[in-house]
Amino acid sequence: MALSFNLSALPPLRPWDFEGRFDERGAVRWAQDNWKKSFSFSVAYLILIFGVQHVMKERTGYKLRTPLVLWSFSLALFSAIGAHRCWKHVAFIASTEGFRRLVCDQTFYVHHTTKLWVYLFAMSKVVELGDTVFIVLRKKRLIFLHWYHHVTTLIYTWFAYNQSAPGTLLFAAMNFTVHTFMYSYYAMRAAGFRVPHYIAIAITFSQILQMLVAVILNILIFFWMEQEIFHICWSGVLFSVLMYLSYLVLFCNFFYKTYLTTATKSKGE
Repeated sequence: MALSFNLSALPPLRPWDFEGRFDERGAVRWAQDNWKKSFSFSVAYLILIFGVQHVMKERTGYKLRTPLVLWSFSLALFSAIGAHRCWKHVAFIASTEGFRRLVCDQTFYVHHTTKLWVYLFAMSKVVELGDTVFIVLRKKRLIFLHWYHHVTTLIYTWFAYNQSAPGTLLFAAMNFTVHTFMYSYYAMRAAGFRVPHYIAIAITFSQILQMLVAVILNILIFFWMEQEIFHICWSGVLFSVLMYLSYLVLFCNFFYKTYLTTATKSKGE
């Protein structure tokens, strides 16, 4: 899908404006040619993590405290900047053109504020696969939700960027925001700080809320998107709604088993 948005209204670029100078057309062309490599990354990821997990069965887990602090802090900082840039454009579109235009908007793929961050959002899903490496090397519990979420998010974000799918700005803004708090929490835990239990509960609840909002937004896109654009993007919308529905079910199940069941058992004891 070629981008054909009107760029005449965009402000002139400044020499130091690295966001504005990002070549979004080249990035989209690259995505169109290479998005299917997300499947290769996913297969390699699964082979690696389960292979390492098998090797680690007879070994003592590594602590990796300092690398994990640096890893989590870096991703928290990256997510915070991405959230700031994306929400800035969300506020601009919502205040000037309304909620319906915001939901169906595609101009963020070329707007100087967001075009780099939407691309980095998609590419960061490869980097985030490293989360699981820390889990298996430290011999922590690896649950289905964790690796399923990483694989499907990687494939979807690359596919959505290839299609210039509507809704991605809001999905990215929400995801960046949740990850800011999530990775900050991981960094503090890895650094040895005692973090109140309710923080973990709040983060998981925010993830559930993110999935619920994403499902609702996809339904709105289905009804509101112009027919000629929807004809191109319908597969991405279908992929998105099914993915977020599965996340919603899995995160609710995780929340129930981790926090509600545990609390009930504690009271019973």
